Order: sequence, then C-alpha cells, then structure tokens
Amino acid sequence: MLYLQEGFTYRNFLVDALTIFFFIAWFWLLITVASDLFRRHDISGWVKAIWVIGWIVFPFIFMLAYLVFQGRGMAERNAQQGQHARDELRSIVGFSAADEIEKLGRLKQAGSISDAEFARLRARLVQ
Repeated sequence: MLYLQEGFTYRNFLVDALTIFFFIAWFWLLITVASDLFRRHDISGWVKAIWVIGWIVFPFIFMLAYLVFQGRGMAERNAQQGQHARDELRSIVGFSAADEIEKLGRLKQAGSISDAEFARLRARLVQ
C-alpha cells in the first residue's frame, strides 16, 4: 500500500518524522567527519580526495568506514582542539592559576568548600 494514498495518518507522520531525524543525523555526521578530515595534517591531499570521492560514490559505506577506522583519532584530535581553545582563551583573558588558587583558599576559609574539594580543585588547576 502506498503511503501517499492513505492521506495524513499517524503512520505517515511517524515515517516522516523518522526520515527527517535520520536526514539531520546523517547531515550532522557528514559535517563532523568532513571537518575532521580537512583539519588533519597527518594525511596528504590525495588521501583526503579519495575519502571525499568515496563519500560521493558510496556515502553510507565510506562514512561508516571513516567512523570505524578513524573514530579514536577523531576523539583525540577533538580533545586536543578543545584543550588548545581553552589554553588560547586563558592566555587572552589573563587566566592565572595562582589567582584561582587564591580564590579557592578564600572559599575554603569562608567554609564554602571542604578540604577535599579544595584539594581536588587545586590539583585540577595545577595540571
């Protein structure tokens, strides 16, 4: 039975909603993987071109293959980029670990945080 002949039904609505969800998820994955691929400096332009051609010819297979084979590397590169952005922001804002430790000391003296919380936060700042 064709869905178009039925008119507006709950089943048609569900199929449309799932189709839109999968399209958005697929598009998000495409942008995420493409941005990871083009930010990489450890592979040549030819390898990048092969991945892009693969995405065009066999989009699902190559997208899933990239996620399987490069998933760990994607996570590491994403973490490095986040750390780099935090460090850059700290240098622009003028973040000082000593100032933050002093603030933590005042919070500890005021009784806002416990000794264990102070030690944990101080260790995190010192890293």
